[in-house]
Amino acid sequence: MNTIKAGIIGAAGYTGGELIRLLIHHPNVELAFASSRSHAGKPVYEVHSDLLGDTSLRFDERGNMEDIDVVFLCAGHGAAKEALDNSALPQSLKIIDLSQDFRLAKNARYQNRIFTYGLPELNREAIKNANNIANPGCFASAIELALLPLAKAGILKEVYTTGVTGSTGAGQALSATTHFSWRANNISAYKTLQHQHIYEIAESMLQAGNEAVLPEDNNRGPDIWFVPWRGDFTRGIFTSSTLNCDLPETTLKALYQDFYQEARFTHVSDTPIHLKQVVNTNKCLIHLEHHSGKLVVHSALDNLLKGASGQALQNMNLMFGFDEDAGLKIKSPGF
Repeated sequence: MNTIKAGIIGAAGYTGGELIRLLIHHPNVELAFASSRSHAGKPVYEVHSDLLGDTSLRFDERGNMEDIDVVFLCAGHGAAKEALDNSALPQSLKIIDLSQDFRLAKNARYQNRIFTYGLPELNREAIKNANNIANPGCFASAIELALLPLAKAGILKEVYTTGVTGSTGAGQALSATTHFSWRANNISAYKTLQHQHIYEIAESMLQAGNEAVLPEDNNRGPDIWFVPWRGDFTRGIFTSSTLNCDLPETTLKALYQDFYQEARFTHVSDTPIHLKQVVNTNKCLIHLEHHSGKLVVHSALDNLLKGASGQALQNMNLMFGFDEDAGLKIKSPGF
């Protein structure tokens, strides 16, 4: 069986911890290092306590880049460029970046590397041939998967989306709105109509509709009015997108089923969906509701898996020719 070596930079955060959990159980991967400057030398399980008994790996300060096949950059926005600037990375080394540094077309070329936007349902063939991946944002993944079939059909003009995310979406660094005492029994909107993921969503809609995405003009395409909410739970994203649509419900369902017929992790449900169906999985579930000329598309996924580390692993599988669901056959708690 073909085996590769992987490394993680910035492995002490939520996405790094999820990647460690996935990679140490992947049938084709040896996790060579998990780096963290602030925790160097400590056992991984001292930071990610769920890994006690699963691995004896210790955090490395840097990691040996000469001895691996793929590196995951989980060090946060801006830190990916810093890692490329400060490290002599072999050109043959494949990179999967989980920050927003290279997601937009205008930022996709950096140094002598070109980053492919890593949404498999949109770019599967390009990902297979890519050396560098810009992993999509969590809200972006949920909203894009909800809207891509409409964009491809050319019927996406203006959409109003509301989405709620768990506290892990804000990362591990403490702030006033991530403390338990603030989050418990509470909900609030933030970055109303200004969320950073709007731009990558717009680019993906243009690409799905076969319209040009120019590096210097990333703010064209359908009007997407997005209001994100902070939720009183730890993980998961649920979005609802509303738009005008006169197509019959049967036609819309067929449109979605056709678009996702080959998708390994995105599924269209005939019945209402909820978060517990997707938490701790790499799934995205979609449900359509159509009333009085209005279409509402609901989507749900785990922000740390299909919205981050799980999708990164899915991209790795495609890049190295592994089964797309290798290491990702995990189920939701259900209750």
